[in-house]
Amino acid sequence: MALEKYRYIVVEGPIGAGKTSLARRLAGHLGAETLLEKPQDNPFLERFYLDPRRNALPTQLFFLFQRIEEVRELAQMNLFNSRTVSDYLFEKDALFARLNLSDDEYKLYQNIYQSLSPQAPAPDLVIYLQAHADTLLERVRRRGHSYERSITDDYLARLGNSYGEFFHHYESAPVLVVNSEHMNFVDNADDFNLLLERIEGMRGQREFFSMGA
Repeated sequence: MALEKYRYIVVEGPIGAGKTSLARRLAGHLGAETLLEKPQDNPFLERFYLDPRRNALPTQLFFLFQRIEEVRELAQMNLFNSRTVSDYLFEKDALFARLNLSDDEYKLYQNIYQSLSPQAPAPDLVIYLQAHADTLLERVRRRGHSYERSITDDYLARLGNSYGEFFHHYESAPVLVVNSEHMNFVDNADDFNLLLERIEGMRGQREFFSMGA
């Protein structure tokens, strides 16, 4: 199975893209461990959505230290004897920082980030999920997490654009760009199997997968 060459797979995308659900589904299929974000553990997150300007820096630094601790542990594991599927890419932390922090705050953040980032291992494959902002907002509302109640469609639109820009320049690992607008990888076995086929058939550093309605 060609998938066996991928020991460390990351599923990424903006809030509501379905990355955690797909990461769990892939891990179950591969018999892999999961490395999942824990936004509910960030005490600043709900306050950030209510007052972004005041709470952006502590929110971002909490996530940065949380993520580096987790990926540092991953780097210390023997990836030749284990397989991991994660729902976040460490480098995307800086994407959120650039989007949400003031210029002075971002300079401070960058100093800390640059001292920590060399400790993060590069994945073998990134699956980047895309969807329209209104679709993302509908999914976020449907899942009903209390800390996400104040997310706006404008924020999701800006976040989606930032993700697009980020992955346009990302070259650290092969990327499969997936339009998840009309796909359900958790409840639809055909969709999931199609995705597996596209992963196994990857030959280049960047490929695209999309289906119409």
